[in-house]
Amino acid sequence: MSNETIKVEEFKVDGDQLLAKMKQIVREGNVRRISFKNVQGETLVEVPLTVGVVLAIAKPVLVAIGAIGALFGHLTVVVERVERAAPKREQ
Repeated sequence: MSNETIKVEEFKVDGDQLLAKMKQIVREGNVRRISFKNVQGETLVEVPLTVGVVLAIAKPVLVAIGAIGALFGHLTVVVERVERAAPKREQ
């Protein structure tokens, strides 16, 4: 049995705020996947956890995310987080 649950959060951001929001999300940790949606709700890009970890240090990825924000103006950032429940103690 898994002690993990997935929590999904959505943030609406302007293109110029996207990079700062991404840095904040990565710093908070426990991110499983990050998706970017346009105003019509269509998914533009999905970034899995393994790339999300690289996101913290990979300048080309950050530049690409900045370009996405500049290109689309208004985006919705969908963040899937893994929350682990504390194991139950036997008495």
